[in-house]
Amino acid sequence: MPGASRGLNRRRLLQAAGLGAGVLAAGGTAAGLAATSGDAHGTADDAASAVDAAASADLPLTGGPDFPIGLYWPPHPFETTPARYREITDAGFTFLITGNYQLDEASANQALSMADQVGLKVLVAGDPRVGVVAQHMTVTDDRSVPASITTADASDWIRSATASYAHHTSFAGFSLYDEPATSRFPTVGALTGIVRTTAPTLLPYANINRGNGAHYTRFVQQYLDTVKPSLISFDRYPILTDRVDTDYFDTWARVRTAALAAGIPAWTYIQSTGFSGHATPTASQLAWQVNVSLAYGCKGIQYFTYWTPDAARGEGYTEALITTDGRRTPLYAAAATLNSTWLQPVGRQLKPLVSESVQHANDTPLPTGTTAFAPGSHLTGATGDPAILGLFKAAPGASDDGTRHLLVTNRDPDRPATVRIGLDRSAVGGVSRFAPSTGTYPRASGAAEVDVTLAAGGAALYRLSPR
Repeated sequence: MPGASRGLNRRRLLQAAGLGAGVLAAGGTAAGLAATSGDAHGTADDAASAVDAAASADLPLTGGPDFPIGLYWPPHPFETTPARYREITDAGFTFLITGNYQLDEASANQALSMADQVGLKVLVAGDPRVGVVAQHMTVTDDRSVPASITTADASDWIRSATASYAHHTSFAGFSLYDEPATSRFPTVGALTGIVRTTAPTLLPYANINRGNGAHYTRFVQQYLDTVKPSLISFDRYPILTDRVDTDYFDTWARVRTAALAAGIPAWTYIQSTGFSGHATPTASQLAWQVNVSLAYGCKGIQYFTYWTPDAARGEGYTEALITTDGRRTPLYAAAATLNSTWLQPVGRQLKPLVSESVQHANDTPLPTGTTAFAPGSHLTGATGDPAILGLFKAAPGASDDGTRHLLVTNRDPDRPATVRIGLDRSAVGGVSRFAPSTGTYPRASGAAEVDVTLAAGGAALYRLSPR
């Protein structure tokens, strides 16, 4: 699929330099096991496979009212300072995933210490005890499996890693694996189950690769069935050097369907740097990725990347929010405004709701994998410029009086749009537009139509009160 495979291994390249150091730090026995490792064999540990997905409402980041806004590739160890971490929170971020040469227990603790001071949450990636198991071993009690580790021993390693960071208020969980192949799903699932058992207040996190079509649907379902994650996170970067990759919608549609069926949140990464075949996004393209994701029911946004990867990493990374030498780029200001004045307040509104439908209106030709707008029980029409209409309802078990929320997202990341939305007055008694600056829905109207003016890449949130 066009654009889907560009930069396929970019995140793995960012992690590769720390692999040897992590294995050595884990100790001689672990290093010896890793040296003979191959793809996973056998099945996931029985205890892990028997554990259902933990209730996300009780976990860090997925629980609580705040919408999680995270970053990948934070400041490197020499720039892991209180000032740098205040700079992160000033831009509206709520958590980070360690990386950028934070490759051992000491550097992870340094990051956690800085995060403690500013109120950030941290997912620790690259802990050597976790990494060597996830990347190179198989968790199984069948000792005939090459490069295997028993459930009891793997649990001890997770307990040891947890104890290293548990004194930090910022410690939210472990990033167990980034973009695992299907052969690694059983081990990721086993580790997910072990974290749930040994540290039930922590989030066991992993991120999966992008894809399209029926093959990707099977891939995602295999991941859910095998790993039983607490959330599903994926990355796809649609701002190419020559166009916008519309297969992005198909990926989102398939992840959305799978997440709803599993009853877990869906998170994604947005592109905040340029690299091989991908352009540095503009401010409106940054907002567009966020708003498309929200329309498709996203419950967590992560930026790739925050700090710019250095040139030695390869793939021609351009400037992200912060340059390699620590200067803010225009994208820092754009992200700070987007996160603080839009994503945080709107995310708090949408986080407890469930995506009921997502439809593309006036979008010709209709992108692969998307659903065309059709009149329904709340919306009777949508005319004007192309737009994505996301309709949301109360979550199962929550009080539901028939209220719906409608997110209208501009289909175009580069030009403003105007859309007229028709409302079914037999179901909708009033409509009011959310004001992010006050967190309220002022001036409810009983109009049968709403004219929506959207900035390039922008969106508007409405509450549809029942009749």
